[in-house]
Amino acid sequence: MIARLMNGAGNAFILADARGRPSPTRIDAARIREWAQRWPFDQLLVLETSGRADAFMRIWNADGDEVGACGNGTRAAAWRMMEDSARNRIAIDTAAGVLLASRTPGQEVSVDMGVPRLDWSEIPLARPMDTVSLDFHTEIDGIRIENPGAVNMGNPHAVFFVRDVENLPVAQLGREVEFDPVFPERVNAGFAQILDPAHIRLRVWERGAGLTPACGTGACAALVAAHRRGLVGRRASVMADGGELFVEWRESDSHVILTGPVEDQGEIEIDL
Repeated sequence: MIARLMNGAGNAFILADARGRPSPTRIDAARIREWAQRWPFDQLLVLETSGRADAFMRIWNADGDEVGACGNGTRAAAWRMMEDSARNRIAIDTAAGVLLASRTPGQEVSVDMGVPRLDWSEIPLARPMDTVSLDFHTEIDGIRIENPGAVNMGNPHAVFFVRDVENLPVAQLGREVEFDPVFPERVNAGFAQILDPAHIRLRVWERGAGLTPACGTGACAALVAAHRRGLVGRRASVMADGGELFVEWRESDSHVILTGPVEDQGEIEIDL
C-alpha cells in the first residue's frame, strides 16, 4: 500500500492510512525493523477506522514494539488528514485516549495531549517514589545523572535536568536508563537543560527508537517535570535537535498542548 514519509521537528514517521480496509492486528517486528533500515524512522503510524473519532491510530517504535502515544506522530497524522479533508480540526483515537488536533494561524499543528499522569503507579515505577524527583541515579564513565522527574504522557518518561546537554553522552546514558529495572515497561529518557524560564534545550533517548531528533511526548514531559520543580513557567519553547516545539501545561484543565511544524516528505510503498 502507499504510505507517506513524514516528520515533526525532525521526528521521523511512516504514516499508513488503512481506514476502510482490513488492517493487521499485529505487524511482524522484523518487518518493521527492515523498513526502519530502508527508510530510517522513529515510529510507524497506522490509521484505522474508529467509531468515536476521525481515525484510530496504532503506533509501533522502530524496534517493532507497539506503544500507546506519540505526540509528534499525532500532529503529523492530523496534518495529513486535514490536508486531505480541507478541515482544520481532527480527532484521533489512540491507546492513550482521543487526542484533538488543530491548525494554528502559522500553519503549524497543535494537539491536546490530555492530562499528564504523575503517580508512581501510573508511570509506572517498580516501587513507590516521589515523581517530582525520583530516588534514582546511574553513572557511566564517571558521569552521574540523578533524581529525574517522572511523567507519563501516554508513555513513560524520566526527565533528567543537566547543566550541559550538548556534551553529555546521551545515547549511552539513555540506553542504560531505558532498561533499568525501576522502569518495568522501560522508559524514554529525556535530558533537559533549562536555558531560562521560557526555554528548554532537550535531547531524548526514545524507548525502542534510540536517540531521536525530537520527541513530542518527551517535550511535554520535560515542561511538566520542569514546572513541577519550579524551573519554568507553564509554557515554554522546547528546542530539540531537529527543531523547536512549543508546550503549554494549561492551568485551567491541566491539559498539555503540543505545537510545532510538520513536513510531508512524499510517498513510499510498503506491504502492510
